[in-house]
Parts: sequence; structure tokens; C-alpha cells
Amino acid sequence: MAMGGQGGGVLVDWIVALCESQGWAAQSTSVPGVAQRTGATVYFIEAMPIPQDAPRGLKPVLSLMVVPGEVDIVIGAELMEAGRAIQRGFVTPDRTTLIASAHRHYAVAEKQVPGDGIGSSEAVYAAASVAAKRFIAFDMAVLAEQAGSAVSAVLFGAVAAANVLPFARAAFEETVRASGVGVAGSLRAFALGYERTQSNATSDAPPLAPAADAKTYPALTPVGHAGYDALVARARGAFPPETYDMVGAGLQRTVDFQDVAYGSEYLDLLSGLLTLDQETGGGARGFTLTRTAAKYLAVAMAYDDVYRVADLKTRGTRFERVRSEVAATPDQLVYMTEYMHPRMDEVCGSLPRWLGRFIENRPSLFKALDKVVNKGRRVRTGTIRWFLVLYVLGGMRRFRRGTLRHANEVLHRDTWLDRVRAAAPKD
Repeated sequence: MAMGGQGGGVLVDWIVALCESQGWAAQSTSVPGVAQRTGATVYFIEAMPIPQDAPRGLKPVLSLMVVPGEVDIVIGAELMEAGRAIQRGFVTPDRTTLIASAHRHYAVAEKQVPGDGIGSSEAVYAAASVAAKRFIAFDMAVLAEQAGSAVSAVLFGAVAAANVLPFARAAFEETVRASGVGVAGSLRAFALGYERTQSNATSDAPPLAPAADAKTYPALTPVGHAGYDALVARARGAFPPETYDMVGAGLQRTVDFQDVAYGSEYLDLLSGLLTLDQETGGGARGFTLTRTAAKYLAVAMAYDDVYRVADLKTRGTRFERVRSEVAATPDQLVYMTEYMHPRMDEVCGSLPRWLGRFIENRPSLFKALDKVVNKGRRVRTGTIRWFLVLYVLGGMRRFRRGTLRHANEVLHRDTWLDRVRAAAPKD
């Protein structure tokens, strides 16, 4: 993530050229910010080695945008850009190396505050120490100035020294030379960034008090509910410790979405993938297949439907959170207005399978009913009437398994699982 003038585009070109020179497939995309300091550009690079036995001319299909939770390296050309990357979920403690310059360019929101409106650098360092697997930060702007180059060259050196990419230093330097522009200064800045990163120096960071349980994430721990605790005990006995965090988060999500029986179904499906993972040598890879499947299987099973939305909007914790966010005092009343725009597709999905299909298979009836329901509505969940409507609707989740939407989601889920089972022995 970088602002204009920091050489973000040049850095991206270097990394892509480096990967391609080493026989990898690489692709870069970018999402521009609105303007200077009101939105930095987010660059995304995906690269992977091309197998020796790959059919000639066959290249992998690479993603157009970053997927939160699946990023190996995050680079911030300024400290707050690193903070924004953490905030957006790009940085995760199981895989992400976060590299950032510790210098600051103040945002408009900081400058317009009377007095001291500067954001807390300490907060970014504290968040990075929790969110990242490895955090590399020092003042790269100073080193760039010393070398007569841009921050991008120092960042490139830091990437090389971080040893996340399996390429030699010489390959990085040759990439800079091949660019043909500002080579001498860029190589000086590269060397300074490389050496500083190798020394593992983070002296620019403010001192922090040690955080207690800083890396505690949803895990397989009992909560005092007999049914759920039984699932926790079952999962702890069936799955390797490397997967506890993801399995625990997935189990929490599926049980919260439906019930304990649904959580048991989640473990049943995941157990089959664990067996496949073990048969294909997953133990040597930290059971990556099982961990990844635990995440996406839970997402597939805990989809957003009418019942889920109604349930979330009427939870007591939501009202407490909103009051906290608007800084309401105890003597103030807070009313929330929800904007809802249901479509006939959602209505059919919430009906019993036979009835939903009956309506969908009759276009004239579907169109006529859609004219009735397909309109925006402003619902005040703070009133008794609308709270009760949504509360009752959320309680109808017990009938979810018999709905058309659930049948469609199960079909999609099972199709995906079949593809995973077919691909795992090959990849």
C-alpha cells in the first residue's frame, strides 16, 4: 500500500519482473486511492512457480484482488498504511510478514484537528505485534534520502532480506539493473534496506508493555454448554493441534448460525477432509488443507439469509455495541433505522422447498409477487412492533433446513467438496 510519489508502481513492477525472471507466473493489479492522503493505492501481486511438468502454454488463473487471510507479504510505504492493512484483514498471524516504513505522512484528518490530532503510532505497533507473523519496521524514508532514491527501493531490499520469496539477493539486484532507470541510487537504497532488515532492527518502534495473551484467537475451549462442549471434546480428539484455531472458529460460527447438530455436521464433513489431508501428506505441510477447508466450509455453511439477518439485528449485544459506537450516555435513547430491500428471490429462498420452487417455476406469479415485495423499507428496530417482527423471524431459523435456500446452499457446498476431494491428490 503506497501513496503517490513513493514509487509503489515501480516496486510492483520490480517484484513481478523478479518472479517472472525466476520462472514463476506473476500478475499485478491495483485499486487507486481517491487522492493524495485521502486514500492510498492498494497494489496486489499474486505469483506462483510453474511446475516443470505443466503442459506447455498452460498458465494458472490468478486472482484480481487480495483475499483477506491469504497474504504472505504486506508492504506499507508509510506506517499508517500498515495500520490500514491490518484493519482490512490483510495481515494474519499464521502467515503474513508485514514490512513497513516507520515514517509518517500525516493524513488530512490528522491535520485538520485543532491541537494535536496525530494518530497513535504506538497503536499500529501494538496491532502489528498481534496481527502479523513477523513485523519489520524502520524509517525507510531516511535511508532513501541517504541513498538519493525512493522508499520503494528500500522496501525492495527489505523484501529480499525477509526471505519470504525464495530468490537470491543477486536476482533482486539484477531486476533493479534491468529496469534501467536510477539504477545506482536504487541499488544503494536496496542495500541499506537489505542490511537494516537483516540486523532485525526495530529501534524506531516505541516501547510497548508486553501484551497478555496477545495471540489468542477462537480456539477449541469449553463454554459451559453441554452440547457445544461435547463437540469441543470431539474436535480436540479428532483434529491435530495445528488446526485448532480454524476448527474452533468454524465450529463457533456454525453452531451460532443454526444449532449444535449443525456444528456436528460441520465436524463430520471436515473429518473426511482431514483423512484426505493425512493420506496426501498433509502432516508435513501443517495440515494446510484441513485449516483452509475449516475456514471455507464454515463460511459456506453459515450463509447470510433472511433468518440470519433478522437474528443479528435483534441481538442484545448489537444494541449495546451501537450505543457504545455513538457514545450514548445512560440517559439517552438510541433508535436504529434499518434499510431493508428484500427481493422475491430471498422470499422464495426462505419458503419450504416445494413452495419456493413452485413460485420460481411460474414466472408470471414470481413477477407479480416481486412487485409487491421488491421495494425499500426503513425499519426501526427500537420500536416494539418491528423488533417483534424481526425477533420472531430470527427465531424461525429452526425451520431453515427445510427451505429452498438451504437446499441450494447444500448443493453448492457438496459440489465444492467434490472438487476439493478430486484436486487434493493432484495438488
